[in-house]
Amino acid sequence: MGKKTILLLCMLTAGSGLYAQEKDNGEKESKTDYTEAIVLVEVWMDAMQKFDEIPGISAIALEDQEVIWKGAYGEANPDEDVKMETNTICSVCSISKLFTSIAIMNLYEDGKLRLDDRLEDVMPGYDLEQQFELSGPITIRNLLTHSSGLPRENAYSHWTDTSLEFPTKEEILKSLNEQETLYPSSTYFQYSNLAMTLLGYIVEEVSGQTYDEYVREHILEPLELDDTRPDMPEDLWGGQLAVGYTVETMEGKQHKLDLFDPNGVTPAAGFSSTVEDLADFAAWQFRLYDAEEEEILHPSTIKNMHNIHWMDSDFGTSWGLGFSVYKGPGDKKWVGHGGYCPGYRSTLMMNPESKRAYSVMTNSNNPSPGKYARGIHAILSKAGSIEEADEELAMELKAYTGYYEGQVGRGISYVGTWGDKLVRMGLPADNPGDVSKYRRVDKDHFVRIRDNGEDGESMRFIRNDKGEVIHMKYYDNYMSDKIVLE
Repeated sequence: MGKKTILLLCMLTAGSGLYAQEKDNGEKESKTDYTEAIVLVEVWMDAMQKFDEIPGISAIALEDQEVIWKGAYGEANPDEDVKMETNTICSVCSISKLFTSIAIMNLYEDGKLRLDDRLEDVMPGYDLEQQFELSGPITIRNLLTHSSGLPRENAYSHWTDTSLEFPTKEEILKSLNEQETLYPSSTYFQYSNLAMTLLGYIVEEVSGQTYDEYVREHILEPLELDDTRPDMPEDLWGGQLAVGYTVETMEGKQHKLDLFDPNGVTPAAGFSSTVEDLADFAAWQFRLYDAEEEEILHPSTIKNMHNIHWMDSDFGTSWGLGFSVYKGPGDKKWVGHGGYCPGYRSTLMMNPESKRAYSVMTNSNNPSPGKYARGIHAILSKAGSIEEADEELAMELKAYTGYYEGQVGRGISYVGTWGDKLVRMGLPADNPGDVSKYRRVDKDHFVRIRDNGEDGESMRFIRNDKGEVIHMKYYDNYMSDKIVLE
């Protein structure tokens, strides 16, 4: 990342920083001030979009019903210089499974199906061969938890051959008799796009509506998810709908992909959305946790969907009803899903206990968006550690903030404020929460604060004749130039 590509972030997003909520007695209760943590998030995201060579990336952080931060970097359509925005639409691929699962549970609540209904009983014409004579039945519950024993995919090669179109519903159903189960039902976890696709067809069979009509009427419209669709809107492609790119080849190139039509695979992988809409989707789930009445689903149903319903025998994979359920940051329970489709990757991570949620989308197949969601969480989670600051000192420290370019391949460091301390983040950074914190000893001289509170090594700054900070000296023999932004 050269000097010309680095942008110093001088403005914070609207709504960031200290905010308050009403207590029951009418008093104001102060909540965490995220202002300086958000600066680090923006520095890190801006840098990583460039270092990881992602065409475009959008992200959002939610706390219960309030957006803490949102941002976008790079371009949705590099050929036309269309910027990535937080309302840029991307394929969310397998996150589609969450909408299908909610549709199924909505029908379950209406008494139109049971979780232990056999697949062949609710889907006439199902004829995929069960090769294990002693297998138990394949149920709707099995499909939701990926424990059905069904193959991962349908009989077509649309994922690996970009010249092939996604098959239609009719083609998928017609080819079922060419496939067979991989293992007996309720034996192993086997992620299955085919299973979730069949759940979408069951929605149609049971409801009497098309799948698209049902999810729009019962989920998307009530939640006002206006930029979420069970398709890829062709008329928006290259504008609000980002153009997708491949993984990086051995030659270091990412190739532009044509728009794909998910066709019959829509219930498993066909939705498009924005990080803003997925934040609203997460907020609905958090809101439902404490609700006293139904909102699409009963509160008990969403909690049940977020519970573990399948644990693989090695205790390495656990799944809820449609949702991935796992031990995530902070050794806490997290739920959500990721998505990977031609040209796009996405993630939605939700922590039911803290009601924190993160969504990230890229218009490229590398690298994993989960890396950025976890990084954002790691930084924001440290915001509460900022102690009451000496305001005069905090203002003086702003003279040191900025990017410093290292010598002999040492990379780039960003120095920012953290109350009346400084923090230093090396870039690129896979673990941005592991920043070093420094206290001032005297003017232009700082020492690192070790984990046990004792002093560590020195960090010094050098000024020019005008009194401007122009260099950073580290370990007493390493010089860094403060980058002059153009």
